[in-house]
Amino acid sequence: MPAVKPRFREIQESDVEAIADLLTRGFVYRSRDYWMRGLRRQGARSLPQDAPRYGYLMENDVKPVGCLLQIYSTRTIDGQAAICCNNSSWYVDPEFRNYAALFASMTQKRKDVTYFNVTPATQTWPILEAQGFKIYCRGLYFSFPALSRGGADMQVEVVTPDTASIAGLPDDELAVLKRHASYGCLSLVCRTAIEAIPFIFFSLRKRRGIIPLPALQLGFCHEIPDYVRCAAAIGRYLLWRGSPIVILDANGPIAGVAGVYSEARGRKYFKGPQQPRLGDLADTELAIFGM
Repeated sequence: MPAVKPRFREIQESDVEAIADLLTRGFVYRSRDYWMRGLRRQGARSLPQDAPRYGYLMENDVKPVGCLLQIYSTRTIDGQAAICCNNSSWYVDPEFRNYAALFASMTQKRKDVTYFNVTPATQTWPILEAQGFKIYCRGLYFSFPALSRGGADMQVEVVTPDTASIAGLPDDELAVLKRHASYGCLSLVCRTAIEAIPFIFFSLRKRRGIIPLPALQLGFCHEIPDYVRCAAAIGRYLLWRGSPIVILDANGPIAGVAGVYSEARGRKYFKGPQQPRLGDLADTELAIFGM
């Protein structure tokens, strides 16, 4: 253990380059460009009041030796606005890991914030549970939407960063879809005769070799039943573009759309006043940094 206790503090703009170096060292399968791209996106986001821009670092001799990236957002849960924080990319250099648990606890003290982790490594599950986190998503559902029936009366529209308006879609939701389109996500609206239903999909990195066919991750919808009733139209659209599989967060098989449920990966945790809903991964690390 180091002779001098390291210092914990908020990450500042001037720390970004050093944090990218630290994370590149800690996550060897990620490039420095990957971290810098995501950190720049974090730097440009609007935030809830008094939220840290990037998260917190552990510092020794004026050098970062650990960090916990945090992505704050305001989202709607059960009809109410909730301040949420996606804990992302927790890393501490080996010689300072005796301080890792204390560091994590010091960065998650706000009682009005719902903290959640959408990419916990398997070996961290017991650590998160010891810190008071609870499971809200147990696995993934690998769906084949093109096998669904119906949807002949639905149209699918693409939202780009330059889309001016979408009939029937509120301005705040259009802003979310446009923002994610600028991150490289696929933003769609499934239109019926009476409504416009928004969706965001994330592209999967090729390194996730357990999926034999091209696949997308559902990143946002109002609720999972929206995806089920639009699955046929979405499936036809995606199939013609070479993506026959859509992966959804789930706690079991999803009725109404063909697929396979697995708990081999996809577990997600939360701690705080409001449980995150399935089907809402907007403005998380999966969008801002990429999968």
